[in-house]
Amino acid sequence: MFLKAGAVSLVLLLASRLLGLLRESAQAAAFGTSGMGDVAVLMLTLPDWLAGVLVSGALAYVLLPHWATESAAQQAQTQARVARWLLAGGAVGAVLLAWCQDTAVQLLAGGLSAQWQSQAALGLVWSALALPAALLAALWVTRLQHERDFSGLYTASLVVNSVLVVALYLIAVSAISLSATTQLGLFLAVAMGGRLLWLHWRLQRRRPEALADDPVTLTAPQALPAASLWLWAALSAGLPLALPLAARSLASGAGEGALATFNYAWKLVELPLVLAVQLVATLAFPAITAAMSRADGSAAGALGEATPLAPVASPAVRPRTLPPAAVQAVRSAFVLAWTLACAAAAGLQLGAAALADLLFGWGRMPADSLADVARWGAIGAWGLLPQALIAVALTVLAVQGRLRAAAIAYALALAALLVLGVASNGQGAALMWMLNLLLAAVAALLVLALWRPVAAPAALASSAPSVHSATSATSAPALLPLGALLVPSGLLLALSGARAAGWFDFYEPKGLVALSGAALAAILIIAITALLSPSLRAALRR
Repeated sequence: MFLKAGAVSLVLLLASRLLGLLRESAQAAAFGTSGMGDVAVLMLTLPDWLAGVLVSGALAYVLLPHWATESAAQQAQTQARVARWLLAGGAVGAVLLAWCQDTAVQLLAGGLSAQWQSQAALGLVWSALALPAALLAALWVTRLQHERDFSGLYTASLVVNSVLVVALYLIAVSAISLSATTQLGLFLAVAMGGRLLWLHWRLQRRRPEALADDPVTLTAPQALPAASLWLWAALSAGLPLALPLAARSLASGAGEGALATFNYAWKLVELPLVLAVQLVATLAFPAITAAMSRADGSAAGALGEATPLAPVASPAVRPRTLPPAAVQAVRSAFVLAWTLACAAAAGLQLGAAALADLLFGWGRMPADSLADVARWGAIGAWGLLPQALIAVALTVLAVQGRLRAAAIAYALALAALLVLGVASNGQGAALMWMLNLLLAAVAALLVLALWRPVAAPAALASSAPSVHSATSATSAPALLPLGALLVPSGLLLALSGARAAGWFDFYEPKGLVALSGAALAAILIIAITALLSPSLRAALRR
């Protein structure tokens, strides 16, 4: 049953991501990297981005363990209370966003001309109107996550993207005019409303069954968790989302279209990040939490990270050490995530131009902007490596209830980006390198945060003179298998060095041939690493 549910969830996750890419592709075809392209990116992404930064992660971290202790009737009452708070907060936020629209445009898309700044301000009004619906959808998505209704959860994003793809197609076949903002705003409202209708229907399908199994229907809900827990949960989940958006806003200073160009370049990096690196961390969570539960007899509950598949331990469960089984699961996750990150980075090094052309090289997309998308995406591919370490380190910190370290690390990175990014003058390549360096710093801080006693696996205990049993304490090097990471790293560096030296200058295929070559490079890195690294073979068997 669990295998079937996981396969269905993965297929729907992949479908939602691919449809999201199709939406970006249709957007590039409709507007290219014009001023309207910047307006479209801003207004279509802002409601869900604000919901993600402000509440989505906090709802998952806080409500899922809270609901685990309540009856079905209590859960419904708690959900209604939180919904009222979210709708009230969304209404206030919408008024503030609409009231401060000009200031928001300057901060988020300062490179627009006066004409398009007025359109961006209009677009923000539409975004503001969609904000309460986005916040309520985040709550209902969290409830479906609690109910393990992953089909309904992922299909909700398909509803939004399907409506917007149709809207962008209709606009693409017509001439661009200032009325396009209003047209897109109306379709955004339809998409948000359609998602709420879908989520409401899925919840209503499950509600009678849940209440029928609940013998007590009038019990008052428990008090909601403390505000400090909500705060750290929101910061831990929201700050990682703020980094690329801040870089995108800084890139807009280079002029009209720069915001859209940077956004498309980041999309080249985002797909392998979600489908490979973060997926590994997601799959590692059950093994770690199960090992913790077996070790201390507690029910380290599975609940969601910022993505619906990623369970984390309840904040009340704060184990001081990791048992051997958990250590082995973490080591396997590090090896697999790093290998996949190296493979994806190699693929983007060779195939960024072909992938950019496939996704965005049609319609009204100019050739010079398309070249920037490919070049910046190839630079951003290096950021997959530190994000592989971050994704797995966060799983350990979440299990141990120590997400404050992640929030502080990302806050420092965001502050540094805002300070250093001003000196970039909106140059996308410089901003991508800054993101890479700051993500590397975050990875280093989180790995250092793991530098505390953990239980060593038996294999390590037998090889370390200072460790005398499988439960003896060792430190972070036991969690981070540096030796096993060298093989894919060496292969990636060798390929990148050969490319920089011009060894592949003769190789200039286009389209599917180039994408096949990039995929082959990625597969070779995984295959050679599996051949040479017992750690990766063990990770794949797990």
